Amino acid sequence: MARFFRVFLVAGMVVFLSFFVVGCAKKQTPTDDEVTPADASADAEAQRAAERDIRESGMAAEAESLDTQGQAVEDKYPVLEGRTNAPLLPIYFDFDKASIRKDQRARVETDAECLAQNKAVRVRIEGNCDERGTNEYNMALGQRRALSAKKYLVNLGIDAGRLETISYGEEKQLLFGHDEYSWAQNRRDDFVIMK
Repeated sequence: MARFFRVFLVAGMVVFLSFFVVGCAKKQTPTDDEVTPADASADAEAQRAAERDIRESGMAAEAESLDTQGQAVEDKYPVLEGRTNAPLLPIYFDFDKASIRKDQRARVETDAECLAQNKAVRVRIEGNCDERGTNEYNMALGQRRALSAKKYLVNLGIDAGRLETISYGEEKQLLFGHDEYSWAQNRRDDFVIMK
């Protein structure tokens, strides 16, 4: 009876582990090492158009209601997502990658349209990482992420002189959980509007 129980227990563990391994298998997604503006799919184009409409309506309301003399950047351009000032949007990265994901290209392209319409605006691109990895590695990765976004914006026609980059590595995290959701929110570039 004890032998039957051990065989049953081992078989049960094998079945459990096989489901665990299959369930935890990481999806392989294609990545682009070279950052270039790519043709957006129909979904990305629709998303970009919707985000552009939201930005344009918000910017028109801002122009009507705000007095730009003596007003702080934070008052004129509130932070809405991450540490990015509206109407810009942050972009998010895969683990240990600095290339811009295909699903984030529409955000960068919409940010470029906004910057093209507001030529006086200067932006600091802040590269951020999750907590995994050494401080030194994360500082370098954050800088590569910021430079990747800057290169993409320059390729879209934004003057490089209006863009500066900085890396915060893992120093300015938004979420402090030790799970994939928190890490994914911390792997990003913020676009901070400067005076």
